[in-house]
Amino acid sequence: MKLKELEGLLQDVTVFDEPKIHLEQYATTPHLASRMLFTAHSVYDDIENKIVADFGCGCGILSIASNILGSSYNIAVDIDPDALQIANDNCSKFELSVDFILTDLTSNPLAVEVANNAVYSLHKTSTREHILKKAKEWGVDCEILAELKFDIPNMYKFHKKKSVDIQVDFLRIAK
Repeated sequence: MKLKELEGLLQDVTVFDEPKIHLEQYATTPHLASRMLFTAHSVYDDIENKIVADFGCGCGILSIASNILGSSYNIAVDIDPDALQIANDNCSKFELSVDFILTDLTSNPLAVEVANNAVYSLHKTSTREHILKKAKEWGVDCEILAELKFDIPNMYKFHKKKSVDIQVDFLRIAK
């Protein structure tokens, strides 16, 4: 599958009508999601025939993309039952099989401890030094794959601008 095809398919993913600020719910765009998963798939061979867990899955766009790219099994985890319902509806629309788990991951082991291969993550670029320091403490490799712009549209009452681009690092963390 080509990158543009994947991005085109992800345009049909439904996002939050009423995101919850206390959960910092910001939907990953099809543009960003397609590039993240396409990189994990085509450069690192970390998707096809692999088990993929989407922690903090929100509306499920990353689970959907990994499923489309041939993952063997998908688990989508979120603390918000409403987000999981949207993700489940999205997966049903795409006729994809994903297992959903409602739980709070803040008290569970680090993703890198349970991963067989790698963890992909987005973090604000301004936190880069802290993340690299933590990776060193954890004894894992942390590769900055790209510096991206995460578009935050005006979606909460306190937002003043139409949208804001936040600089984020796309990371691959591996043992």
